Amino acid sequence: MPTTTSATTAKRGRPRSFDREAALEQALRLFWERGYEATSVADLTTAMGIRPPSLYAAFGDKRALFDEVVARYQEGHGAYATRALAEEPTARAGVARMLREAAAEATDPDRPWGCLLISSTVNCTSSEVTAAVRELRNSNVRALESLIRADVAAGHEPADTDPAALAQFIATVVQGMSQRARDGATRAELERVAADAMRVWP
Repeated sequence: MPTTTSATTAKRGRPRSFDREAALEQALRLFWERGYEATSVADLTTAMGIRPPSLYAAFGDKRALFDEVVARYQEGHGAYATRALAEEPTARAGVARMLREAAAEATDPDRPWGCLLISSTVNCTSSEVTAAVRELRNSNVRALESLIRADVAAGHEPADTDPAALAQFIATVVQGMSQRARDGATRAELERVAADAMRVWP
């Protein structure tokens, strides 16, 4: 007998009945507001408007969903820092822009305040999750250090500049701004912090 392909075999399983992108954005906001540890699967399914089987089928487990949320954040809400450093002609100009934009992004009234990469793993008991996010933050510091080092070599910065120390300083300022935003600091207050930080630049 000839072999035929039926509609049943062509369509494996039931079609997804929810907007995956919208659900992912809701998960992002929840992890951003509460952090990884304090966000349960029940919290996620309620916010995303789906049932647990749909979450597992579409995203995997909670950790896999969080990893996807982090990637989405880096490509979207958190991409301002990468853009600033890539688009400005020097590390100094890129950092000045990054800090100004950090003040605006961290206090945007339409989204959770602060930075997801900084706040989402506070008090997290999962060493794997904590280590993964820590490495993302540290890789950003290393990238900034490389930019500063290149500017020193090119003569854009004083020869006695310490790229590692300067990158650590800027990272500490950014992380502090994120926490201050979560504590209620205004955009104007954080913009003053950004300006003061640039006055410390050699």
